[in-house]
Amino acid sequence: MEVTGEIGEIREAVSLARQRGCRIGCVPTMGALHSGHLSLIEECRKRVDYVLVTIFVNPTQFGEGEDLSNYPRPLEADLAACEKSGVDAVYAPEIASLYPPGFETWVEVDEMSKILEGECRPVHFRGVTTIVAKLFNIVQPVVACFGAKDYQQQALIRQMVRDLNMPVDVVVCPTIREADGLALSSRNQYLSPEQRQTALCLSQALELANEALQGGEKDIAAVEKQMLKHLNSFDDVQPDYAVIRDPDSLKELQEPQPEMVALISTFVGQTRLIDNRRISLR
Repeated sequence: MEVTGEIGEIREAVSLARQRGCRIGCVPTMGALHSGHLSLIEECRKRVDYVLVTIFVNPTQFGEGEDLSNYPRPLEADLAACEKSGVDAVYAPEIASLYPPGFETWVEVDEMSKILEGECRPVHFRGVTTIVAKLFNIVQPVVACFGAKDYQQQALIRQMVRDLNMPVDVVVCPTIREADGLALSSRNQYLSPEQRQTALCLSQALELANEALQGGEKDIAAVEKQMLKHLNSFDDVQPDYAVIRDPDSLKELQEPQPEMVALISTFVGQTRLIDNRRISLR
């Protein structure tokens, strides 16, 4: 497994693989790899001959007061996990390599970046789409795998790829959960044992929404209130939003449609967690 933080070196490695006839796949991550990330690597391997994982804690997607300085960076453990998973190359650049002095070019998806997570974290998605565009430009993969847990993120990336005619197949892989329903996240390690139990309220609220809509509830606002009521029933929980939206545009819905997505963001203690669930009406 090749490991480098140099743009020239990773481009050369990918070029040599392409010359051998390999299809290049990319799994962009911020490290602190868990089973969810490993499932992305596994899915990517099914589709390509050469799997490249990027590990980069992107500073431009963190706002003021967020956890950039404390974000976990267990690089040695991450590299061991990549090697065990059969990854061909890891690109782990330094910040100065991707954001040199004088950097001032940004990639933004306009409307979708302003709602939900974008409203709560105003600079977040500009940082996400810019870094993903840069990584796609450096690696030039034919396939890139992202997790469904960061639902708005993957929706934005799919929109960016369509709008900018990027020759990348964006594959969205299912959220990996613990046996009790908690979505895997690098931020789960911030939770105390009691908070981890409380955090099950996210998946519980999503299940309440699914049950209500499957049961014939026609009032979207009433379902959203039901989710919020459940979240607010826990002392250590402070919701940002709990909504039902169109699964592609993330626009508000006036009434149920065949395909929807329920999305939640909430603080559990000092830790901000997100989760979602696709809802398909039979």
